[in-house]
Amino acid sequence: MSDSTTNTTDDSRWERKVLEKVALESIAEQRRGRRWGIFFKLLGLAYVTVILAVTLDWGQTEKFAEGQKFTALVNLTGVIQSKGDANAEQVIASLQEAFEHKNTAGVILRINSPGGSPVQSGIINDEMYRLRAAHPTIPLHVVVEDVCASGGYYVAAAADKIFVDKASIVGSIGVLMDGFGFTGTMEKLGVERRLLTAGESKGFLDPFSPQNAQHKEHAQQMLGEIHAQFIAVVKKGRGKRLKETPEMFSGLMWSGAKSIELGLADGFGTVDSVARDVFKASDIRDFTVRQNFAEKFAEKFGAQFGAKVGDSLMSSVSRVTLR
Repeated sequence: MSDSTTNTTDDSRWERKVLEKVALESIAEQRRGRRWGIFFKLLGLAYVTVILAVTLDWGQTEKFAEGQKFTALVNLTGVIQSKGDANAEQVIASLQEAFEHKNTAGVILRINSPGGSPVQSGIINDEMYRLRAAHPTIPLHVVVEDVCASGGYYVAAAADKIFVDKASIVGSIGVLMDGFGFTGTMEKLGVERRLLTAGESKGFLDPFSPQNAQHKEHAQQMLGEIHAQFIAVVKKGRGKRLKETPEMFSGLMWSGAKSIELGLADGFGTVDSVARDVFKASDIRDFTVRQNFAEKFAEKFGAQFGAKVGDSLMSSVSRVTLR
């Protein structure tokens, strides 16, 4: 009986040790899992923080002493359009913030744009005049980099002065309406166009129908009217500095050096040289309003791809641009 009891006791101890070992291993595994979970959560948080910091420019410190004057910089880059960085809302918000800062010695609008929407360009132009009138002691100069053409120049004309590089491209004071005609292609493919309208001109410049002479004439008149508005804006902005020639408003472009000769620009200069030599405030602060993180994320990963394609197709006929 004693041997049997001893064996039973030994077996119970062995089972208990095995169970304790399994339990301890399970607890250790849970702890390791929790530690790795915390690690990956912290790693993910750090990654998101870095992305936000880069995108939203967090961590920038104010390097300007209290009361120190600086040059306020606003960038207008790319095609001027309602959807994109170079839209009236963002450019105007940037200019307003730049003018309203108490330490702004002068404002530079740096332009590198081939043009775009006459409406967006006109809105920016009007606001530039308003800001200049509201803040008469703060000059507003434009600095042109590679291109300041068409809608870009429409905007620039509202500045006190325009500075260029000798090789900048300036001008293109004209208006265009572009589109396509697919009638020949449809005939070859055996496709029949079935267009129903209420209003004899509702199918205005329809790309799938033969060009209508009356519609073409009306479109040309409309372009001429917008062109006249553009010319008036340039004459108002440049005044007596403008040395008009028969080709000035033909849509041609000129080098920066030639634009100075024609009075389309005032001289050579860069952002740094204008800040240093004209405003006497070499420290530059960028007031450009940019897209927020969510907008950039959506655009980068193609969330707006379908909408952009649709907009492109829908506007292929009636798009009027200063380019």
